[in-house]
Amino acid sequence: MFPERTGLIVWVNDLKSSKHLEKFGSIHYISKRMHYVVIYMNADKAEEATRAIQKYPFVKKVERSMRSEIRTEYSSNVPDKTKLYT
Repeated sequence: MFPERTGLIVWVNDLKSSKHLEKFGSIHYISKRMHYVVIYMNADKAEEATRAIQKYPFVKKVERSMRSEIRTEYSSNVPDKTKLYT
């Protein structure tokens, strides 16, 4: 139903030029202090978008976000201690 999404972290020299990155996907966050932009886009277009983004003169480096590979389901064997306080 929903397409698979992935994130790119783009390290930039100039934050004003980062507005050009909107055509590749939706900009989620712009860090003014560390000079990077987080972009979310469809996963099938991420490879070609990475190559196109690296050609811009204001881009230092492009990294793929590892958020989709982080395990988000946890199993807890620790007993619930809230029952002791009631």
